[in-house]
Amino acid sequence: MNKKFWIKKIIGFTICVLAFAALLGWVVMTLWNNVLAEVLPVSLISFWQALGILLLSKILFGGIKGKFGGGPRHIWGREMREKWQHMSPEDREKMKQEWRDRCNMWKSRGKNTGNGEGES
Repeated sequence: MNKKFWIKKIIGFTICVLAFAALLGWVVMTLWNNVLAEVLPVSLISFWQALGILLLSKILFGGIKGKFGGGPRHIWGREMREKWQHMSPEDREKMKQEWRDRCNMWKSRGKNTGNGEGES
């Protein structure tokens, strides 16, 4: 393809990414200043502080994925998919039932505490 085409495409992509980041920063700043500052005793933040909060939340909650994939969760998911593909239909159903029982165990514990949690 044409070299000018790729240069335009890269510049356009960069502009779109920067515009999206600016929009997210503005949304975080606006929500923080109009919601949190009204409800909690926090000070107002600037646009750059909002971008910093976005970056910090990405690091803390989203993790930093390198060029090798998604880290331990990615490896675990791939191993589970491979295991699932090699299971017979009976084994799959047995595993589904085990997970249903585990989830129901937590629901029944909440109902048996006697403190009102989990009761309807």
